[in-house]
Amino acid sequence: QNTIWKTCFCCDFYFFFFFLIRFAGMGNLLKVLTREIENYPHFFLDFENAQPTDCEREVWNQVNTVLQDSESILSGLQAYKGAGQEIRDAIQNPNDMLLQERAWNSVCPLVIRLKKFYGFSLRLEKALQGLLESLTCPPYTPTQHLEKEQALAKQFAEILHFTLLPILIPAIQNDFSYYRRTISRNRINNMNLDIESEVNNEMANRMSLFYAEATPMLKTLSTATTNFVTENKTLPLENTTDVLSTMASVCKVMLETPDYTSRFNSEDTLLFCMRVMVGVIILYDHVHPNGAFNKSSKIDMKGCIKVLKEQPADNVEGLLNALKFTTKHLNDESTPKNIRTMLQ
Repeated sequence: QNTIWKTCFCCDFYFFFFFLIRFAGMGNLLKVLTREIENYPHFFLDFENAQPTDCEREVWNQVNTVLQDSESILSGLQAYKGAGQEIRDAIQNPNDMLLQERAWNSVCPLVIRLKKFYGFSLRLEKALQGLLESLTCPPYTPTQHLEKEQALAKQFAEILHFTLLPILIPAIQNDFSYYRRTISRNRINNMNLDIESEVNNEMANRMSLFYAEATPMLKTLSTATTNFVTENKTLPLENTTDVLSTMASVCKVMLETPDYTSRFNSEDTLLFCMRVMVGVIILYDHVHPNGAFNKSSKIDMKGCIKVLKEQPADNVEGLLNALKFTTKHLNDESTPKNIRTMLQ
């Protein structure tokens, strides 16, 4: 009986093996047998044309009022020239009151603009938390949320895209440092400081911490996501991290699948998709206790980095640097060496 049973089992196994080869193909068969089929969501997230449904409308409208200002904020940042020359002249000629006044009058309007940028970051933080609340609430899974509520997913992506745009403005720190030094000195001299009604000492301290970050807006989003998890104690952490890992996986699949990339109407959407993928990886790495690079991570970091490296270097250098320098867990001992090597 044992012999008969073994014979039947072997026949059944070989029939199953042949079936898989015939209908699944050897490549997929090997993945099945080595458990390498990735359990990642495969669907097209329409970053170009997604429109809000009735269920999404309220949150979408709230976030849209913030996003509408992002273009003017970005233009203002990119056009920021600073008062470097005026400040240098004032520092080099401390007894020339005309130059002191000129520097002060140049810096004050810039500080008002910097306050506007900072205020926008706070609005962006609130908008992100509103989106996270919508995209993590029961009864839907993160994948179901992102697939059903594509307009909200698109807004989430737009926020991430904005925060990862390359903006390097050393003049901001220089201007703000001069402002703080000067206002402290003038306060000691009992000078009338009208600008303090706009940017008082408490506001100046908060702005100083904000602009001290290498990527202030990205730091704001990381903090906002962490605070969202902390403040919503009844919501499982996985609800939030799964939204982030799912979006990273969707972006990766879209970038590496010609059938998906061919549906983009603009080449800019490709770069948009890459920035979003990197953005959610960074957020995941800051929020998840083990980070994004750990073997237990739900993000295929090797695949994501590979997708980036297949793109033109000029398009991805800043994004690879963001993964290197703005993540939290890359240098942990638990990070596989091959991942570190890929980012060197």
